[in-house]
Amino acid sequence: MSNEINKINDEALDQVVGGVKRTVNTGTSQNAAVRAGAGKGYAVIDSLPNGTNVNATGRFRQADGRSWAQIDYPIDGWIAASILGFDR
Repeated sequence: MSNEINKINDEALDQVVGGVKRTVNTGTSQNAAVRAGAGKGYAVIDSLPNGTNVNATGRFRQADGRSWAQIDYPIDGWIAASILGFDR
């Protein structure tokens, strides 16, 4: 993402109440899948590139042998918790 888009996103994220700011890091060049629910059985509703700042709500679920974290910014959905640096 461009620096200008990151700045706009960071300003918007600063207005989100609750949760914790995290940064997407897949460890590869692939984008992170955001799913409709916690688990691979749920539809992918969007994807986020590395470096995208998100707001993690603090809700976690276990499914498919991994932990999933709910996010509510910049999109509502679920993402593998490890991609956000959570060791759960």
